[in-house]
Amino acid sequence: MPTFDVVSEIDMQEVRNAVDQAAREIGTRYDFKGTDSSIEYKESTIELHTESESRLTALTQVLEEKIVRRKLSLKALSYGKIEEASKGTVRQVVTLQVGINDEKAREVGKFIKAMGIKGLSHQVQGNQLRVSGKKRDDLQDVIAALREHDFGIPMQFENFRD
Repeated sequence: MPTFDVVSEIDMQEVRNAVDQAAREIGTRYDFKGTDSSIEYKESTIELHTESESRLTALTQVLEEKIVRRKLSLKALSYGKIEEASKGTVRQVVTLQVGINDEKAREVGKFIKAMGIKGLSHQVQGNQLRVSGKKRDDLQDVIAALREHDFGIPMQFENFRD
């Protein structure tokens, strides 16, 4: 029975490289001189720190630009609320979403069921979703439909087996 896995992963080394490039650009850009702006990468979060909300917007643009250049999906970034920090500065934490949580897995499962293809089933296995069916063509149709629909998370399709 043909199967494939739906996963949501992001290359952490590429994220680290994008954050390093963004930090270097911030250090050299004229509009960030004297603003004490910084971008820090910590395990599964990125911390943005600067003097005002307008600078924070520019900081996020620099970060997003570097992430897109590294061919990573912006859907993996989840922005937290803007917090006041010491000396009148602001801080924002950006969380990296890795894996498909239960809520998203249910949403994807309902979408697959709603397609109405006979002999198609899915199971949630930790941070991924396994889809199996009787025909290979049906699974390819499911992959095409999942790519077209926006679930708000980056999705990859792995382990396609006949």
